[in-house]
Amino acid sequence: MKIIAYGIRDDEKPYLDEWVTKNHIEVKAVPDLLDSSNIDLAKDYDGVVAYQQKPYTADLFDKMHEFGIHAFSLRNVGVDNVPADALKKNDIKISNVPAYSPRAIAELSVTQLLALLRKIPEFEYKMAHGDYRWEPDIGLELNQMTVGVIGTGRIGRAAIDIFKGFGAKVIAYDVFRNPALEKEGMYVDTLEELYQQANVITLHVPALKDNYHMLDEKAFGQMQDGTFILNFARGTLVDTPALLKALDSGKVAGAALDTYENEVGIFDVDHGDQPIDDPVFNDLMSRRNVMITPHTAFYTRPAVKNMVQIALDNNRDLIEKNSSKNEVKFE
Repeated sequence: MKIIAYGIRDDEKPYLDEWVTKNHIEVKAVPDLLDSSNIDLAKDYDGVVAYQQKPYTADLFDKMHEFGIHAFSLRNVGVDNVPADALKKNDIKISNVPAYSPRAIAELSVTQLLALLRKIPEFEYKMAHGDYRWEPDIGLELNQMTVGVIGTGRIGRAAIDIFKGFGAKVIAYDVFRNPALEKEGMYVDTLEELYQQANVITLHVPALKDNYHMLDEKAFGQMQDGTFILNFARGTLVDTPALLKALDSGKVAGAALDTYENEVGIFDVDHGDQPIDDPVFNDLMSRRNVMITPHTAFYTRPAVKNMVQIALDNNRDLIEKNSSKNEVKFE
């Protein structure tokens, strides 16, 4: 058995090597992301492992079929950038890593919210310019707030536990309700109810056609003045120009974002010697009530280890058994 793994970063390599030693299976590590220019490297391999934010094109799966490869494993959760039709056409099974570290993502979302509530970016700016005065930047307390959690899967539930630990009131919305949370009476029936009741709104849902720009001008209009927005899920959930308008009006008091709808080419790239040619993103970055991290909520040692090794386990199982416990089946 031979597996080829694309987009392997230096921080992933030790966990890949550990897996190879344990399983006695050859794995070729390719540092570049999978695309049409390097798919031919997969010839003579039995399975492909990959991770990336940019879309996978249909021709990649045509090539895999040509090479006799029918096992494709992602090192991440989302499959929204994979063409389902191309997989079906070429009889390729796909797996993902559904839970590499839900708490890692939840923890960063709460960390950023706390910094916004206590005006940390504002105080850092003032102090860097010699201003150590308190006023007018008085903070808020999370224990006095109502947090609306949209999406109560693994990450959403981890976030709920943390918010409850701080003493916040938590309400939630999900099309698929968790029985335990249902018993607690945590769910509201509509997104509009959540928008109207919450001081903080945090997103923990996948990117789907039905929720593209879930937070748009209409949604922001239904919220309380001074609402805080957290998006540690997918960039396309938020209509960014609408968010900017809501920030300008005070409808939104602050936002913490780990994703951005046009992040490909911006995040995980060194822009030290060149400006970013995106006026909307630059507007977000200029605001001291907006905190942006470059899609790093998942980026902890336990999570990276799980992403690498679970993906390789999945790929091995797809090759050996033609199935995996983490196989993703499109309807």
